[in-house]
Amino acid sequence: MIDLLNNLRLAVLPAQAETFRREVKEFLTSELPDSPPDVRSRSWVAFDAAFSRKLAARGWVGVTLPKRYGGAELDAFRRFVLVEELLAVGAPVGAHWIADRQSGPLILNFGSDDQKNNYLPRICRGEIFFCIGMSEPNSGSDLASVRTRAVRTDKGWRLNGRKIWTTNGHRCDYTIALVRTSGTSADRHAGLSQFIVDLRLPGITVRPIVDLTGDAHFSEMFFDDVELADNALVGNEGEGWKQVNAELAFERSGPERLYSSVVLLDLWLQYLRDAGASDLHLEQVGRFAAHLATLRQMSISVTAKLAAGESPVVEAALVKDIGTEFEQLVPSVIEAAIGDDPANPCPAELLRTAAYLSHIAPTFSLRGGTREILRGIIARGLGLR
Repeated sequence: MIDLLNNLRLAVLPAQAETFRREVKEFLTSELPDSPPDVRSRSWVAFDAAFSRKLAARGWVGVTLPKRYGGAELDAFRRFVLVEELLAVGAPVGAHWIADRQSGPLILNFGSDDQKNNYLPRICRGEIFFCIGMSEPNSGSDLASVRTRAVRTDKGWRLNGRKIWTTNGHRCDYTIALVRTSGTSADRHAGLSQFIVDLRLPGITVRPIVDLTGDAHFSEMFFDDVELADNALVGNEGEGWKQVNAELAFERSGPERLYSSVVLLDLWLQYLRDAGASDLHLEQVGRFAAHLATLRQMSISVTAKLAAGESPVVEAALVKDIGTEFEQLVPSVIEAAIGDDPANPCPAELLRTAAYLSHIAPTFSLRGGTREILRGIIARGLGLR
């Protein structure tokens, strides 16, 4: 499906990005792990440190970071292409994903020189992996209501609290935690700061959470009197909310918010080619293609804003909201299509992949901000509230 849209030239990327696409495809042809479709459909939560280090060896982890820190210093469009191609084939990117997309750029933009020199080269080499410590129990997606707190001490900071729904937290080396350093939850965005937390420190407990599919890529974290050094603070105290908004523009706008179901979609298209598609099937394929083409154009437009140094918070929220709706629609429609034709049995791998995505798809509109939170951001950006 991705190759079809790209060949139709419905959304045009710079020439150097398309040249880079060929290089990425060649790499994936030789290095992509041989996995069945239901495994590949787990792409951006699949933790494979060895594969991430192969990418790092090509300079494709920390691709937008400056060369002086070990990055490839590629533009946002080539990063778009890299992510698109990785997700299109279901590559296991969960190990380096957060550090490449969010933690690295956050440290580059707001971190101290010591933090940049310490963490960024190791991120680019695939030596350390990061997760995000934002969500908390009983807080939903209301990040301003976080209660995890860091208090100043003679030696730095003392951290207490909990985080939950942290993707691959039990496998990562560090988390960047959004915590309160002053005031109370009633102060909303004021008094929030971010810290780089080494997950090996005493007082930290990380427990995996098993989901409906039997996977355990989520985790919960407990911080009990964790002693942090002064240099764990990212940027200035109290500027955590500003940092998070810049960070979420990266998280919400890219192909990762469009392609979570694309392995299933390609598998279904192949089944229709082999078994013969009805007019109803062809109509739905056309709807999928039109929907995805529009979303891809929107995502590329947000990438252009990021490349220009802007922080398109509202635009990114819009892409994420509509994108996850598409990601959830794909398994729902395909599952219904399979059920409508019981006399024509489909391959077991298609059934397994559809079953997995039907179970996990409800989370697509939760991760990275719920639909309700995103629509609030959009409404404020449009001056409607």
